[in-house]
Amino acid sequence: MFSTSNSSNATAVVAMMMMVMVMMMSEAAAMPKGGGQSKHSARTHRKSSDGATVQTVPLQLDPNVVVPPRTMRPLQNASISPWTYNVSHDDSLFPPVLSEARCLLKGCLDSDGREDLSLESKPIMQQVLLLRRVKSSSAGAGPGYHYRLETRLMAVGCTCVRPVVRHQD
Repeated sequence: MFSTSNSSNATAVVAMMMMVMVMMMSEAAAMPKGGGQSKHSARTHRKSSDGATVQTVPLQLDPNVVVPPRTMRPLQNASISPWTYNVSHDDSLFPPVLSEARCLLKGCLDSDGREDLSLESKPIMQQVLLLRRVKSSSAGAGPGYHYRLETRLMAVGCTCVRPVVRHQD
């Protein structure tokens, strides 16, 4: 089991890696064909309230990259711990549509397809990275938007586990 500090450190490392990748991808996309420097840099630099330099870079997202291939076999109905998805929509998030798993049974299916209550269906939790669109409060050429990286703990499927039994002394 991870301790809280290790888990938050891992989250911070993943977030930093994502930001570096986004910056590298936006630099590559801004470079003209032939590899020279771009004439126009969309980067802006400013100082934050604590004196640190904050660099803003453009973010170009390709929705085709995040769409799973259609050849994946849906597991939710083949599992002995079946689930369904609750879909939510939020235009201020990227991706704007989120699917969260919800276990359909308290127990698990046996080989005959009947629910066995000696086992339990439990959600599989995954921390996901999201981008939230927020209104910028800069005094520039008018109100603009930027994206803030967020994490959310979401159920991505269900699995079958043995129940926890605590014996009293």
